[in-house]
Amino acid sequence: MKSEHSERTEGPSGQLAGGGRAGPATEAFVAHRNLLFTVAYEMLGSAADAEDVLQETWLRWVGVDLGTVRDQRAYLVRITTRQALSRLRTLSRRRESYVGTWLPEPLLTAPDVADDVELADSVSMAMLLVMETLTPTERAVFVLREVFDVEYDEIAEAVDKSPAAVRQIAHRARAHVAARRPRGTVSPAETRDVLDAFRRAAETGDLQSLLDILAPEVVLLGDGGGVKQAVLRPIVGADKVARLLTAGLGRVTGVSLRPAQVNARPALIIRLNGALDTVVEARIDNGLITGLYAVRNPEKLSHMRRENTLHR
Repeated sequence: MKSEHSERTEGPSGQLAGGGRAGPATEAFVAHRNLLFTVAYEMLGSAADAEDVLQETWLRWVGVDLGTVRDQRAYLVRITTRQALSRLRTLSRRRESYVGTWLPEPLLTAPDVADDVELADSVSMAMLLVMETLTPTERAVFVLREVFDVEYDEIAEAVDKSPAAVRQIAHRARAHVAARRPRGTVSPAETRDVLDAFRRAAETGDLQSLLDILAPEVVLLGDGGGVKQAVLRPIVGADKVARLLTAGLGRVTGVSLRPAQVNARPALIIRLNGALDTVVEARIDNGLITGLYAVRNPEKLSHMRRENTLHR
């Protein structure tokens, strides 16, 4: 990394090699890092790729003449968006050959994310899957406008479109998402109650108790990435899902389940003999579980192993 800060700065974390004071480029980057990571993650559905985008953003940012930058936040968002768009187009081609169902990479979320209703909704597994059906440019525009309320002029610069074109893209993306987005709100207390009941039923293998909290048309999606065993196609229906869960958990020993907040939604972290094995996020509507998203692909759980947390 060649810049005036290269001798003192390790990178985008803002950690200084010599214990010196961070330069203005580092300070600006660190101040907006959570925002930039979240923008990249929502566009890509992958924490690992979002971190790579941040590294690329940093490398470009340290070469910028800050004296020419009117709005550092907008400039950094623009760099991040362009890098994420480039990566998203590559990832879209890779996902066409993905083994089984592709699910977003799960992330632990801090309480401040859950407190922001719009952001919490946008990082849920269900919404990230809806956004997968948008084109890369539509997804970028939707994330920047609907989630972070970025002005149309700023978005236009980020995606290399005119403001008028961006308004049309935003309208189209908003309508597309509205027709597919999960509906209904659940109180935190109700969420905890349902998740606790699900955990007890799964631990005890109580089929009836599971059936009592699963919606009739509940959908289970699994992502093993061709590395770990997982359902290759969606499993639909309370009876099928309940029997699969009780049979699967009943065949193994050394299983522990603990509740967590993942992607701003209730989840269970499943460990086998102490090792992280599966993260299951639940979608709850009207007091019943309507969706279960089980991620087993080890590559997608690497951030969970490091206990990284998504902040607002």
